[in-house]
Amino acid sequence: MAPDPVPGRFWEELGAGPRCVLMLDYDGTLAPFHVDRDKAFPYEGVPEALERIMEDTDTRLVVVSGRWTKDLVRLLDLNPPPEMFGSHGLERLFPDGRYEVLHLDEGAVAGLAEIDAMAIQDGFEERIERKPGCLALHWRGLESQEIPGLRRMVEENWGKIARASGLMVTEFNGGMEIRASDRDKGDVVGMVLGEEGKGTVAAYLGDDRTDEDAFEAINGKGLGILIAGQDRPSKASVRLSPPGDVLAFLGRWVQVRNRKDGRG
Repeated sequence: MAPDPVPGRFWEELGAGPRCVLMLDYDGTLAPFHVDRDKAFPYEGVPEALERIMEDTDTRLVVVSGRWTKDLVRLLDLNPPPEMFGSHGLERLFPDGRYEVLHLDEGAVAGLAEIDAMAIQDGFEERIERKPGCLALHWRGLESQEIPGLRRMVEENWGKIARASGLMVTEFNGGMEIRASDRDKGDVVGMVLGEEGKGTVAAYLGDDRTDEDAFEAINGKGLGILIAGQDRPSKASVRLSPPGDVLAFLGRWVQVRNRKDGRG
């Protein structure tokens, strides 16, 4: 058996800590990428592992994604669903069903509408994903030589409108998006840790460039874990390969934090 890349000290702190929170990205972390994003269901064993964490431990489980929360609920299919932050933190779905969405500046809304109309006019309707405060262009499934041209088009044409509207242009694994700059995944991490207070044992798992904000925010306050098959530059301190290492991590979390064994 390969050695656990997660430091032993982290597991010791998790077992002894008064509170704990586990934050998880979705695509590329809990689920494989899929050309049809509506069919990106979790890796086999992930839903069951998350259910055990929610049922057998006192963990605050939070899914943090660029996806719309309504899509996360459908894809994960957990009952009850865990706490979720969607659209990079612009939306929040609480475990009790309460829903919040950040109010956007009128200029940002107008900019997104203008870019949306431009995307339709340019023939990208089938590759556009609309979310609260965000418009994403997906290029997964295209030939590699087609992508540089799309990237330039977004940066130059859509980017001009975005910058004038106070929006940001970011690249993710499989496309680019124009989104409101009001909040990112790092802000979500800061918010969650602030709500929990000092002494909380925390971890964040993510695979994408957009997760780097979260890794930076959790540095010194918890464990940032990059989910990737190969090493790459990252602000995370640990790397796990999907899906095997991720499932092993979730399973050990249950073992260490299990409150049904008489310790809690």
